[in-house]
Amino acid sequence: MMSIIKPHFWLLFFILPFTVCHSEELQPGIPDQDIFRTIFSGEEHLQYEVSWTGGIKIGDLSLQIRKGKDGEYEIHARVTDFGVFRFFYPVDDTFTTFVKGDLKLPYRYEVLQKEGRGSVTRRLTLYDQKKLKVRYKRDEDDELLVEVESPVHNEYSSFYATRAMNLVPKTNFLVPTFADKKRNAVKVQVMESEEINTVMGRLKTVKVMPIMKFKGLYDKAGDTVIWITDDACRVPVKINSKILIGSLTATLVGYQNPACSIY
Repeated sequence: MMSIIKPHFWLLFFILPFTVCHSEELQPGIPDQDIFRTIFSGEEHLQYEVSWTGGIKIGDLSLQIRKGKDGEYEIHARVTDFGVFRFFYPVDDTFTTFVKGDLKLPYRYEVLQKEGRGSVTRRLTLYDQKKLKVRYKRDEDDELLVEVESPVHNEYSSFYATRAMNLVPKTNFLVPTFADKKRNAVKVQVMESEEINTVMGRLKTVKVMPIMKFKGLYDKAGDTVIWITDDACRVPVKINSKILIGSLTATLVGYQNPACSIY
């Protein structure tokens, strides 16, 4: 069981970049700046519990936005194991994305992964959005330079950009994203509205689903669905992803954002 859950433990939350659309001529979505201002107040903090099928908690995910200077922001994420799983495969990963501009595009991405017994991996990605070039380096490997055809998001900035889009059921949009060492045209499908119970009460949400076409990271057994509150705060309250055995679910257990007066 551990060999199946382990590769998905943190990858569950970064599914968007590995979705590639080939068949439809869709346009990139345009984020709503009012929603962006609420999300990027500089004080939003999301806390999730990650559970495996049957409600077995296996880890925690924290997402926090930190305000910098001159319109710059940090998206700081940390993933940690929980309970008996840490004895089999301890996890303590941090991901920091530095973004700026109206579209909150990344210019720097730092990764520090501590997974397994004594394994430490460092990654650095630098984005030149004007010259359309991305530089990627892992540990002591040679730096990789990739030219892209348009400005791009990364795993985290694409997630935040998706929250700020015009989420109209039965519509699709693209979020150009650099991941897996290349540019991906990420297709996101907006599904129906649904009321669900959350840590903030019973709320109306909009379901969004990336159309999965993964490229070599791991096998997937089904779709990933994200429930986002249908309001000005656009809080992602639940993420569910099917895996080879069962499913993984990230459930929001804590939300802080002084700029959101609703909650």
